[in-house]
Amino acid sequence: MARNLLLGTPATTTPTLTTTRSQAATGLASASLDTRLRQKRSPAYLQAMAKLDAGGHVHDRQALESLLAQIDQELGTIEIQERLLGIVGRCYLGHPYEVHTLDLGGRITEHFKKGHPLPLTLERARVLATHPSYAFIEVYATRMVAVSESGQTAIIEGTA
Repeated sequence: MARNLLLGTPATTTPTLTTTRSQAATGLASASLDTRLRQKRSPAYLQAMAKLDAGGHVHDRQALESLLAQIDQELGTIEIQERLLGIVGRCYLGHPYEVHTLDLGGRITEHFKKGHPLPLTLERARVLATHPSYAFIEVYATRMVAVSESGQTAIIEGTA
């Protein structure tokens, strides 16, 4: 059964921290959110992101659900105002494709040709995603996290 992993709580309630997992893997306060976003990403997470170019996530819902579960395991639940909106990475399918995205709100994986606009929430990550220093870019509501091939992270603030 599919479940929405990243949309958080309804707007009519106040986001709360969950206690089903450790603090590092659940809802995070602002200071610990920064610490969590700066943590090195695991090899399993990097490998899951690298599989986006294989294209299986476009047609295979089970593969997409597995990928979303890997994201949830790596990043945990984040307060709704700081939630992960999507991931943008360099596309290796060849010309004319430039980047691929995983739009977590719509749960859609898509490959974009050079010059074809990305969804507005993800377009801001396009230039960084094509830079050879980064494997992919995590796009959050108020910041981006550039992730290198080694899993090291760099936070880019104020990108709302």
